Amino acid sequence: MIRITVEVTVSGGLHARPASVLVHLLNQHQSTVKMIYNGKEANGKSILGVMALGVKEGEEIAFEVSGPDEQEVATGIQQLVERHFV
Repeated sequence: MIRITVEVTVSGGLHARPASVLVHLLNQHQSTVKMIYNGKEANGKSILGVMALGVKEGEEIAFEVSGPDEQEVATGIQQLVERHFV
């Protein structure tokens, strides 16, 4: 398992567009992804779960990635955040 923490810098936080980009990325891989924010957990492969977390701009969120391609997934998440979900 790999655990990473990132700061969400996209304007407006993880609203519909960036959440859908994230979920699309995660669903291309076999590993499971748990997102943790303010004591709440969500499946990173679920658009409703991601949006229900209500992650705001400037806040930190943790990802726990487990599976055969976990390193690739963790790297992809970090790159996506650095590109502001574009």
